[in-house]
Amino acid sequence: MANRILIVDDAAFMRMMIRDILTKNGYEVVGEAQDGSQAVEKFKELKPDLVTMDITMPEMDGITALKEIKQLDAGAKVIMCSAMGQQAMVIDAIQAGAKDFIVKPFQSDRVIEAIKKTLG
Repeated sequence: MANRILIVDDAAFMRMMIRDILTKNGYEVVGEAQDGSQAVEKFKELKPDLVTMDITMPEMDGITALKEIKQLDAGAKVIMCSAMGQQAMVIDAIQAGAKDFIVKPFQSDRVIEAIKKTLG
């Protein structure tokens, strides 16, 4: 059975790029969210195996959403997506329980490597 993934990013084209990489590699994208609060709702509803979470989003940022998801499910697997130059935020995210991070613009093999490693 394919691993079920929730994609969170405020930019529709970024979600499309990740969705494309994932589906081509046999993963099932079960949902998308465009901000942190939506991400938390979708996580509750869909119970995905893994979440790709953008760091900077309106309403609720990725780190706040990550913390809320971790409160709902301590074992949740979340990979952060960051733009160049967000190292400090990435460190916060790892401390808050993110499993890994990928940097935009996304490189297909790096995305898949991070997901395989996280899903174990």
